[in-house]
Amino acid sequence: MTTYVITVPGTFVNGVEDAARSDIERRLRPRDPKNTDLGESEELSLLTVEEGGMFSARIEVEASDQASAEAEAVQLISRALRDSGFPEKDAPLGPAFVTGIDREF
Repeated sequence: MTTYVITVPGTFVNGVEDAARSDIERRLRPRDPKNTDLGESEELSLLTVEEGGMFSARIEVEASDQASAEAEAVQLISRALRDSGFPEKDAPLGPAFVTGIDREF
């Protein structure tokens, strides 16, 4: 298995309040990329929200390949958003991409 740091961009269509943002971060905390060497050295944030509601969520995922890691990341982030009160129409996600790879040989 390989540990990937995956970034998933998105947009909060109607903005996001601090309490909701904290709830999303709490739900994703077990997958915080700061648990990886890359996340720690690059000081990657779990959730970054920009003006206009654009955001990037970065999480750590263990998977056998890149496609599986990206799919799992989208699934986990979608669930965290939904469970925090953001259905897909209120927080659509963009394509996931690999931010870093930590392979164990």
